[in-house]
Amino acid sequence: MEYKLLDVLREEVKENRKAALVTVTKAMGSTPRKTGSMMVVFQNGRTYGTIGGGKFEIAAIHAAVKSLEEGKSGSFHFQLNDEVGSLQMQCGGEADVFIKVFVPNHKLMLVGGGHIALSLYELGKKLGFFTVVFEDREEYANKARFPDVDEIQLGNIEEKLQNYPIDETCYIVIVTRGHQADESALKSVIHSNAAYIGMIGSKNKTAYILDNLRKEGIPQDTIDKLYAPIGLGLGGETPEEIALSILAEILLVKNNGRFIHMKDK
Repeated sequence: MEYKLLDVLREEVKENRKAALVTVTKAMGSTPRKTGSMMVVFQNGRTYGTIGGGKFEIAAIHAAVKSLEEGKSGSFHFQLNDEVGSLQMQCGGEADVFIKVFVPNHKLMLVGGGHIALSLYELGKKLGFFTVVFEDREEYANKARFPDVDEIQLGNIEEKLQNYPIDETCYIVIVTRGHQADESALKSVIHSNAAYIGMIGSKNKTAYILDNLRKEGIPQDTIDKLYAPIGLGLGGETPEEIALSILAEILLVKNNGRFIHMKDK
């Protein structure tokens, strides 16, 4: 049973989904199950495995769901009796559980597989991002080019983006082979809940594409979410230098940082 439970948990983590492992770390007196009992709790409250059922398990599930919402692991103590503040159970024992929260890694979504995307992928992996490459050219989206990439979405880029589950853990970088493909990709994600959407290009190209978005009725406050031209003004022209400026901007957004010299703090 335990190996199946751990397989379920492993699959959730592998798929970059939230999950919590609830483990009974101490059982005193009469309790539904003993020390070491485990269950997995998913974000929607669904479970796999059991730590005994009843009010005790329900209370542990509620604690796990709240821990998932907060993104914090922690220890919890439960009194399994009918005293004030207890679970109003007749077992009479006490139990401690530890809830280990597994939260999704932040996703670096690279729309395009060219030189800058390759440098972004390499740097993003070092920074711990879950990396995804979107491309319609197989020669630019394969495991030989991106050996440790977490996902490759090969095919029509616009369709792949529209069907991809984008949420607040996603950081999207649009670096396709041309402004038309960039614009199509941008239209596919501009209304998403991504934490960051950036598009490469000059000020003239950016102004042209943004004007097209306005003509299509996209609200200005939605357009204002876009980081374009992309990156911080660090200087440099190589793919590696450009990738660094982009990742620096993403980290600034991700960590609620400030663009200042540390000596000036």
